[in-house]
Parts: sequence; C-alpha cells; structure tokens
Amino acid sequence: MSLVPTRTPEPDGTTARGGLAVRLRALDKVLNFAGDRVEAARLRPARHIARRAAERLALSANHTVVALAGATGSGKSSLFNALAGLELSAVGLRRPTTGSPHACVWGPEGAGELLDWLGIPRRHQTARESALDADSQAELRGLALLDLPDHDSTEFAHRLEVDRLVELVDMLVWVMDPQKYADAAVHARYLRPLGRHAAVIVVVLNQVDKLTPEESAQCLADLRKLLDADGLHEARLLATSTVRGDGLVELRQLLTEVVAAREAAAQRLSADLDGVSAELAGLTGPEAREDIDRSAVKRLCATLSGAAGVPAVGDAVERTYRHRARLSTGWPLTRWIARVARPDPLRRLHLDLPHSADTAELGPPPRTSLEQPHAVLQAQVESAVRDLADTATDGLPAPWPAEARRAALADRAGLLDALDRAVGTTDLGLAKTPLWWRLVGSLQWLLLIALVGGAIWLISLTVIASLGFSGPDAPQVGVLGVPALLVVAGLFLAPLVGMIAGSVANRRARKARAKAEAALNDAVTAVARERVLAPLRLELRTYAQLRDALGDLTRN
Repeated sequence: MSLVPTRTPEPDGTTARGGLAVRLRALDKVLNFAGDRVEAARLRPARHIARRAAERLALSANHTVVALAGATGSGKSSLFNALAGLELSAVGLRRPTTGSPHACVWGPEGAGELLDWLGIPRRHQTARESALDADSQAELRGLALLDLPDHDSTEFAHRLEVDRLVELVDMLVWVMDPQKYADAAVHARYLRPLGRHAAVIVVVLNQVDKLTPEESAQCLADLRKLLDADGLHEARLLATSTVRGDGLVELRQLLTEVVAAREAAAQRLSADLDGVSAELAGLTGPEAREDIDRSAVKRLCATLSGAAGVPAVGDAVERTYRHRARLSTGWPLTRWIARVARPDPLRRLHLDLPHSADTAELGPPPRTSLEQPHAVLQAQVESAVRDLADTATDGLPAPWPAEARRAALADRAGLLDALDRAVGTTDLGLAKTPLWWRLVGSLQWLLLIALVGGAIWLISLTVIASLGFSGPDAPQVGVLGVPALLVVAGLFLAPLVGMIAGSVANRRARKARAKAEAALNDAVTAVARERVLAPLRLELRTYAQLRDALGDLTRN
C-alpha cells in the first residue's frame, strides 16, 4: 500500500463552463441568424447578456463574487462584517446606511480586474487573509464578498447601483428582516425576475434573535411560500442572527462549498441564458422544410410564364413554322407573295435567332418586342410570389412569413427583366431547316421546271405545225403526250404537294410550339429558382439554423 496520501482534486467548474461555452456559441448563432430580421429592441437583452458573459468569462475564474443585498435595517452590513470577521461596513438604522458597495476578497491575487469590472472603488476593497488567521480563512480563498447599498435607499443613485450589481454578481444572498420579508417591492422588483436563478440565490431571514422559536418557524414558512410563488423553489433559505450567531456557521459553510465548486459564475450566466432562450423561443415554431410545395411552385411558374409571354411566343413559333414551311415547300412562283404579305412572326418579336452561351460574351441580347406585362399581370405575379412564400412558411411565427415574402419579392423589378432575357435567349428549335422542307421544296422546283419545260415543248410543236413544217412527234404516255403530261403535272401536282406539305406543316408546327413552350417554361422555372425560390429557401434555411441554435441554447 502506498504511503503517499491521495487527494481528491478540487472541482474547478470546468464542466459547467464547458456547457456554458456551448450555449454562448449557440447564442452568437442566434443573434447572427436573427440579424436584421428581428426588431433590435427584442434582441437587445440577448446582446447585452452575450457581451456581459464574454466580459465575465474573460476575468478571473478562480474568484466567485457573492453579494449581500437587502433593505435598510435588514442587518446585511452586520452580516457582512460577521462573515469577514472585520468591521468593514458601517452599521446603523439611519437611511441610507450603506451608500457604496464594499468588497472583501479572500485570496486577492487576480481579483483586481474583476473588482474593477464590477465598479467597486479601490478604497472600498479589502484583502481578507492576514498572517495571523490565514489558515482559518483558507477555505474561503477565492471569495469576493460584496456589501451592496440598500435597495430601498432614498438615494436614487444607490438603487441604480444595486440594480447594476445584481445583474453582474455570480451569486446573491438576499438578507431580509422579520418586519419586511413580505415587502411586495423586493419580491416584484428583484426576486421574481430572478426566478430562473434559484441555484445562485440564497435568502437569509436575519435578526431571528428578535423572534420566539415559534415566530421564527412561522416567518420561515411564510417566506418559503413567498419564494415558491416567486419561482425560487430551489433557492436556499437560512435563518441568521449576528447577535447570537444563529446560522452563521451554515452560511459560511454554504459559501465555502460555492467557492470550492467554482461553478457559481457559470450557473449565473446559464440562468441568464435560460431567460434569453425563453424570451426568444417565440422566434421559431414547427420545423420548416426547404422543399417547397410543388403545386405552389407550379402555380408560380404558370403565372410567370404568362407574364413572360410564353403563350404568345408559342403561338408565334407555331405560326412561324407554318410560315417558313410555306416559304420552303410552296409553289416557287407564289412564295414571294407570302414572304412580302406575311412577315416572319418571330422576327417581329426579335426572337428569330437563338442566343447561345457562345454569343453571350458579345453582350446581353436585345430586349424582345413582347408586350410588357400590364399592371394586372404584375399584380398577379406578386400575388403568386406571396402565395408561394405564405405556403412555404405556413405555421411559422412572425417575423418569418413577412421575411419570406420580402425575400421572395426583393427582386420584383429585375424579375420581369430576367424573364424577358430568358425568353430572348431560349433556343426555340427553328434555327435549322428541316430536311423534308428541302425535299419538298426541290420537288416543287422540279414540278415548276416540268411545267415550264412542257409548256415550251408544246408551244414549240404548235409553232412548227403552224408554219407548215413537219416536226417530230412528241412521246406519248397513254392518251397524253409527254409535253402535255408535264404541263398537267406542273399545274395540278404542285398544289397537291403544297396541300399535303401544309397539312404536315400544321402538325409539325403544333409539335414545334409544344417543344418551344417546354423550353421556355424550363427557362422561366430557372428564373423562378434563381430570383424567387433561392432567396425564399435561404430564409427557410436561416430559420432552420436559428431553430437549431435556439435548441442548443435551451438547456435540457
């Protein structure tokens, strides 16, 4: 067996501080994600606590700040002197008695910056550990005990000082006397708002030497009920008397345990964060999904297609296909009439050529000649965007529905221009001449040549016969000669071929329209994704991240 004595290491609050660090990082994320989306006034307390926590954690972790607070005449200064073993605070019944906070520090090394941060004047700071009693005071090493001004002081500045320090200290010992322990002001102004801080609250019923044992028990029972009503169910309650020494050993032992644990600062800040998480809990609600309802997206895209003129462009594609087919497959002698009488529908809209990625570097495409969306159609677009945002944020608390609408409509002016550019840069599938147009066109030219050739042949035979010459006989095909047959074929087959080609062109034109409208709708959908859905999904993603951060901030 080893003769070296084992020693249990002192707890240093590492676990508590580790959990606190996680929650503070979560708070930073909450403030970052909330950003400008939430009113500054609503986030101000959270920002204040985040800043205060950062400042406290940057100071001495080896010291625990415990403040004695109470009303005039409660005996907190006497209790302060009794714990310190020195006459440091003035004692009396005059109001106000304690005007400035006093500090007594056990183990002052490293406590200077902490006390400066607390705003304790140097002249009111006392180092408690003399050469004579250092061993008896060692158990409290790391304690910074404060005696606060009276919270009911007639001096307004004193009350402000109490309010300031109550927010900063690691632990509060609230000293009450039998006459004023039920004072509604102290419960409403201080104890009730600290309902989440029961772990770092000690309530002392002082001056019990003025009561009989029965009266003391009754007062303690009444005070316990009041504390429970304040939400301080777990707050520790002690009875003390600086005259008889009642409860002083228990109170000192309690402070010894708190100082040894070194968790009071982390517990205090964690309780502050509990209040923040409760106040901000209303910022989030049910889980939001980024995959927005498809039917709502389809309704939006249908409205945007109408605003972009997709139906008009589809109609122009169909008419252009028929027009160009007629120019390629019609009778060559009448094609010029169609060319002059009926201009190309797509060229009238500046949509006659596709704008590919290769031509994009030459500059943006010219604006199309499509009719600009009128006020009613623009209102329909905005209404569809709002409906989409409302559907995506259904059930979410404020401000997310409004923020989603704002994000989705942020680029409403550029949205219509982007739609026009998308229409102008979409390949409508009419850049290439179909092979069957060329074949039919070539056939029409052959029939025209046959007509002209047959006519010349017949005219030549007629002229020769009229001059009395004997010419060669024309070949016969059935009852008709070849020249006449060529003329008949040119006159009758050409229109028939044109009719058949027109019928085929009508069917192909409808297919070309459907294909062009599909390509245009894809382009419109891409614009909707970039200009509407992407900002909306970003808001939903931010909401989800804020929701996760609030979950991390909330202590389980």
